[in-house]
Amino acid sequence: MDDLHLPTQAAPGLSAAARHPLTPLDAAEIQQVVAIIRADAAFGPPYLFEVIELKEPSQAALAAYRAGQPCPREARANIFLADAPGVWRLTVSLADNIVTAKSFHPEARPMIQLEQFIQIEDIVRAHPDFIAACAKRGVTDMSKVCVDPWSAGNFGVKGEEGGYLSHTFCWLRLYENENFYAHPIEGINAVVDIKAGKVIRVDDYGVLPIPMAEFNYEAQFRDDFRPALKPLDIIQPEGASFVLKGREISWDKWRCVIGFNAREGLTLHDISYDGRPIIARASIAEMVVPYGVPEGGHFRKNVFDIGEYGLGKLTNSLKLGCDCLGHIAYLDAALNTMEGGIFEIEKAICIHEEDNGILWKHWDFRTERTEVRRGRKLVISSICTVGNYEYAFYWYFDQAGEIEFEMKATGIINTSACLPGQPTKYGVEVAPGLQGHIHQHAFCARLEMAVDGPGNSIVECNTYAEEDEAKNPYGNAFYQQDTMLKTELEACRKANPATQRYWKVINPNKLNHTGKPVGYKLMPESTLTPFFRPGSPSGIRSNFMQNHLWVTKFSEEERFPAGEYMNHSDGSGGVADFVKQDRALENTDLVLWHVFGLHHQPRPEDFPVQPCIKTGFKLMPVGFFNQNPGIDIAPETNRASKLHGGGCCGH
Repeated sequence: MDDLHLPTQAAPGLSAAARHPLTPLDAAEIQQVVAIIRADAAFGPPYLFEVIELKEPSQAALAAYRAGQPCPREARANIFLADAPGVWRLTVSLADNIVTAKSFHPEARPMIQLEQFIQIEDIVRAHPDFIAACAKRGVTDMSKVCVDPWSAGNFGVKGEEGGYLSHTFCWLRLYENENFYAHPIEGINAVVDIKAGKVIRVDDYGVLPIPMAEFNYEAQFRDDFRPALKPLDIIQPEGASFVLKGREISWDKWRCVIGFNAREGLTLHDISYDGRPIIARASIAEMVVPYGVPEGGHFRKNVFDIGEYGLGKLTNSLKLGCDCLGHIAYLDAALNTMEGGIFEIEKAICIHEEDNGILWKHWDFRTERTEVRRGRKLVISSICTVGNYEYAFYWYFDQAGEIEFEMKATGIINTSACLPGQPTKYGVEVAPGLQGHIHQHAFCARLEMAVDGPGNSIVECNTYAEEDEAKNPYGNAFYQQDTMLKTELEACRKANPATQRYWKVINPNKLNHTGKPVGYKLMPESTLTPFFRPGSPSGIRSNFMQNHLWVTKFSEEERFPAGEYMNHSDGSGGVADFVKQDRALENTDLVLWHVFGLHHQPRPEDFPVQPCIKTGFKLMPVGFFNQNPGIDIAPETNRASKLHGGGCCGH
């Protein structure tokens, strides 16, 4: 297994001028942005940095860009004061070394920063009311108490108005590295004003026994392992088939630019197949985890892991031979710290190839001749840890023009205590006295479509049984009906398995050899039904979950489906507001917002650590090609394959 490790700076021999304009800011550029802001008369040392990221060039600038030409670089920065409300949003020119635009958002709160996690825990553990509440439950050694800093949401609780808050949950760690999620200290929730650096309230909902049975997952705590299987090695003696030039990757007929930022984490840009554009930009732009529990402090569990924390800083540094197998290329990520320093994640993004099984095959029974082609897929991935959960992002590209996104959720379910044998109706007892609450993981993909170039339209496709008996005398007839969705409000849609509903983006300006517009279809494979009331606090802030598809006319400032400033938000400023403009969607630049996810009723098998559960969607060509695009793959026999017990494959 080979490890190709590419740092955040331009690859050796790749000049700044040759760098693609969508390349993320490197460490030097982030430091330059910090220096520019510090030098601005309006801002100085007291200001803290939420996010510093590339301000992506306009569509016109990208269209005019030619490889090797310099492209002026700009950055976005959100900054705030430690002891005052509001967020300043700045645009910075790296070429001119000045702040070119600034706006103040007095009601906005910054995301909860990684650096604040331990600070919040220390504040809570030192508070006398929290110490007293723990003592009521027999816990006196505060060094063994683990406090997770959840976002507080917006529930109209008296005394929380205008705050920059964290609502916390706590557990007991019996000894070093032990799995503390086995020991919830139930009923205690401290609320912290992060800017003031103090606990404003400790809620005590009543004492339940702390489950004390141990359920560990680290290898050091096991001395019994099942017999190991024989090695299964991914060997590519000639190396990988992809080519990396900075952040641009080409593989087979695919090409794209790999981006990264502090909020969304992994992003993909300028995705094309055989020189034909498909998607201008793709990301998972938001996720929320609503829990279905009204009891105690659990009603506040409705966390926006992207908008309230930012997945970029929570991205793992991957390990060769464990997280990824084969001939691997890694990309680092450079982000800013809250104080304006550099936070570097080595091996944040993994790139590799995988066997993808049979791509196509046919045996002619008359001639007994067989043609078969195996396919591969390119995998671009990253893994993030948000408290107890891991989220693994995988983008797949196959040799027949299909794009797939898969999310794998693993880690540890969020636990609470119950009386043994008496879980609440909102949870499942996963171990004696330990329950996991029912919840969902809702994701929203943001896809700037560019199917065969500019000028796209959106079509809904439904299959119906033929109801006209004269046309359906045998009762077997069914057909597909295509409906153009002409405006944003028309394009607020839900999935419908009863009609095998899907949506396709077409380019009416480009026709295939049957005279039909070329297109790509979105397959909604993992849709969710939200169970909160739409007018409830969680429902208002999670209103993007109302539909499985939203379609908007492209606007560079409409970036996030639940709003730009999510922490303590009021539910405004997201895709539900964007579509109220009811802009025309025919032959224009479209953004698809696809909502999908996991409905998770925990089970004992999810503890002490959860096997991966998967969700995602597919984008498939539909009339984009004139025939099977994998027809030109040459026949090949894998010579490394062997018969069980010895011998070769026999060819």
